[in-house]
Amino acid sequence: MSGAGAAGVREICFDTESTGFDPARGDRMVEIGCVEIIDLMPTGKTLHIYLDPERDVPDEAVKVHGLTRAKLREHRARKFPQAAGEILEFFGGSRLVAHNAMFDMRFMNAELALAGRPPLTNPVADTLKIAKQAFGTASASLDALCKRFGISLDGRSYHGALIDAQLLARVYLELNGGRDRKLDLEAEPDLAAATGAATASLAFRPSRGIGRPGVEELARHAAFIGGMKAAIWTKAGEAAERPPSPRMG
Repeated sequence: MSGAGAAGVREICFDTESTGFDPARGDRMVEIGCVEIIDLMPTGKTLHIYLDPERDVPDEAVKVHGLTRAKLREHRARKFPQAAGEILEFFGGSRLVAHNAMFDMRFMNAELALAGRPPLTNPVADTLKIAKQAFGTASASLDALCKRFGISLDGRSYHGALIDAQLLARVYLELNGGRDRKLDLEAEPDLAAATGAATASLAFRPSRGIGRPGVEELARHAAFIGGMKAAIWTKAGEAAERPPSPRMG
């Protein structure tokens, strides 16, 4: 996987919202949400940008994501060329994870072309394809997968790029074996340890500040032990000091 290293495998779960279904017919992106994951777990780093499509937003699209031109102005939406650099920097060379990835990649590459930039070359994982391979003909929409894995959709009245990317990250983890798989990953030995390279990353445990007992402490301890009758460790000590009995035979 792309992004492998000492910090783990970095991937980007992302989702886009648009004015329609086909960039070849003039549809444009209106929102993008990205979630960074390392070794399948979200790191807390996200990217969320509203985009000015420079055209109308049809009612059919507004019913899906709720983003009218007026709403986009309220969110201070940027034109894609102004946001392209930030998006590409966040992507880096990492694997991109999307649900029905062909849709999102077509829009991303169409926007990049309009901005005079080359298409993306990142490796891509499509959770729709992964789910269909895993579950056959069962419904494999993002909502259906959330229900299958017990991921709450409460409070989600519209599709939003960031919230859908966050849900996607959880679904992607489940498709890869869930949290149990994450624990397995953590338990797998680091191959670098075989060459000694891993020793540099071992955590240093500072001293707890426990030193040798002082004279006063030893005296108090001796007095405490002396006041006890037939202490086990006293008998053990006396026995250790006696010379051994001669062996027979």
